[in-house]
Amino acid sequence: MQIGLQIPDFTTPDGPDRLGADLATVARTADEAGFDFIAVMDHFFQIRSIGPPERAMLEAYTTLGYLASCTSRAKLLTLVTGTVYRHPGVLAKIVTTLDVLSGGRAWLGIGAAWNEEESRGLGIPFPPVAERFERLEETLQICLQMWRGDETAYRGIHYQLDRPLNSPQSLTRPHPPIMIGGGGEKKTLRLVAKYADACNLFPGPDLTRKLDVLRAHCDAIGRDYDEITRTCYFIFDVGEKGEKAAEMVDRLGQLAGLGFQAALGAVADVWQVTPLEVMAADVIPAVSSL
Repeated sequence: MQIGLQIPDFTTPDGPDRLGADLATVARTADEAGFDFIAVMDHFFQIRSIGPPERAMLEAYTTLGYLASCTSRAKLLTLVTGTVYRHPGVLAKIVTTLDVLSGGRAWLGIGAAWNEEESRGLGIPFPPVAERFERLEETLQICLQMWRGDETAYRGIHYQLDRPLNSPQSLTRPHPPIMIGGGGEKKTLRLVAKYADACNLFPGPDLTRKLDVLRAHCDAIGRDYDEITRTCYFIFDVGEKGEKAAEMVDRLGQLAGLGFQAALGAVADVWQVTPLEVMAADVIPAVSSL
């Protein structure tokens, strides 16, 4: 079982003046502790499950570029990019740049986007859900074409690229792994089967069914289900003194038993850093062989 840290909240005890330094400390600690992934949300306003929209939020890919310089081994990704937030050709260049500058550690985490409030607030077009999924599929096609080095003009319904040039090319070959977030059974999991290297699902009583649906989509197109890394969002809370670490190991074991290979999510009280150290000592080694 691989473990990934997502940092969803940038309101730190020391405030914006120390945010860069505090973020670097958290990232370095997680990297050295053995976390396999470090992720950030792709939002411009804070989301309602964490706080009001005015709560501090950093732009995702600028932040990942900074984290690349603070770390040396963890994979870097958004959990997940809103497909309508960036033109596909530019997104391919952004992820490629992150991959090159991090020494081949970039992933493309992506989904159809949902936060209409921040899109309208910043003047980003936010089409209906059906169109967002069309745009998501075209974005995946464009990114994969650019990573293949195919400069043939792309002509889609929503995007037209005359020369999808990508130079320098990504270090990760054949391309940075693609993770599609979300559990929609008709559209999202179908796109996972067709295009993705990994999926990310939210925990709940329907996880087994979601994986069964994904397997069925794979079978329908002749894709090997086991090629897809199954990841689940997870809140890591080891307790004030690490007293919940054993309970967390058991819960991660349950996820592994369902067929998940990685858990990614926020760490409670992460800015205190100590929870990351507890996970390094008591959680990550215990689940590494699951």
